[in-house]
Amino acid sequence: MADHYHDPEDIKLMREMRKLAPEDFNAWLGLEKSVGRDNGAIPKKYRELIAIAVAATTQCPYCLEGHAKAAHMAGATREEVVEATFIAAALRAGAAATHGTMALKFFDKQAEAKKE
Repeated sequence: MADHYHDPEDIKLMREMRKLAPEDFNAWLGLEKSVGRDNGAIPKKYRELIAIAVAATTQCPYCLEGHAKAAHMAGATREEVVEATFIAAALRAGAAATHGTMALKFFDKQAEAKKE
């Protein structure tokens, strides 16, 4: 099994991104540091489980790898990682279903407009 889900060489492009947009990059880095802190109201383990769930829905391989490792170091269990993943999957599926109502609304509007 590979050590990485993604090509680790790709991360080197982050240096180029930092050079091309330093103000934006540093603002993003500050946000990352802030939400990744250990001293917030949400304990580190739960921050990492939330991050895994979000990474699952955004499908970020870098995030999944980093936060899965951090969750392990913060004391999360395999069961917690799996449950967080399925919570994310259910929410993503729910969002798709509720977006279906929008598709139906637009479909019905088009059908109504065609009648006129």
